[in-house]
Amino acid sequence: MPGGRLTQQERQQIALGLADGLAYAEIARRLDRPTSTVTREVMRNGGPGGYRADLAHRATEHRAHRRKQAAPRDPKAPAQTHGRDAEAVRAYEETFTTVLMQAGTPKMMARVLSCLYITDAGSLTATELVERLQVSPASISKAIAFLEGQGLVRRERDERRRERYVVDNDVWYQSMMASARGTAQLAETARQGVGILGPGTLAATRLENIARFVDFVSESIARAAEQAREVLYTKPETPSDSTT
Repeated sequence: MPGGRLTQQERQQIALGLADGLAYAEIARRLDRPTSTVTREVMRNGGPGGYRADLAHRATEHRAHRRKQAAPRDPKAPAQTHGRDAEAVRAYEETFTTVLMQAGTPKMMARVLSCLYITDAGSLTATELVERLQVSPASISKAIAFLEGQGLVRRERDERRRERYVVDNDVWYQSMMASARGTAQLAETARQGVGILGPGTLAATRLENIARFVDFVSESIARAAEQAREVLYTKPETPSDSTT
């Protein structure tokens, strides 16, 4: 079933597909599964270079057993709020984590960031993160230090003087602007090569074309980020807002 758990045979097919250099989408098509299912399966079990079907299957069974044991101890699971489906929230959190990892965020840092983003408050204490992710305080501390260094989270004190870790709405704007600056630097470096290699030569022309392309992309990113910045602060509609 497309919505059911992966079988050991399907995991073997994934391993064979990876060995043949197939894209996740093609492997998913052959299995009649969503691409996100295959992507998540591979990324959480060693990545494309380290995926092993038998190890992945055992690891999944172990995680399922651990969740069953943990379920009775978690009567206040956040997925219960607003009538949310606990399993759907858990699966989405894994998907979000996988996408962050594919974008280059280390696994533990991606898990912490995902956990923060799917909370309504957008903030959690170290103790809350430890309980939610079932990891050591040291792991949380290391992840927060990395994310804070990247400007992806910030610290603040709540009314009980507890330190909370917060995801700031403006992070995505700052990230896009940093990307634009980095892209502009690439264009400048490419243009330096034009003078060194000699205008009109094939190599110089190639670099000039790269610079022009990158300039356009950089300016487009910065302009779009400025125009859309207020979207990051859009508040959810209330019932009265959505009625006419």
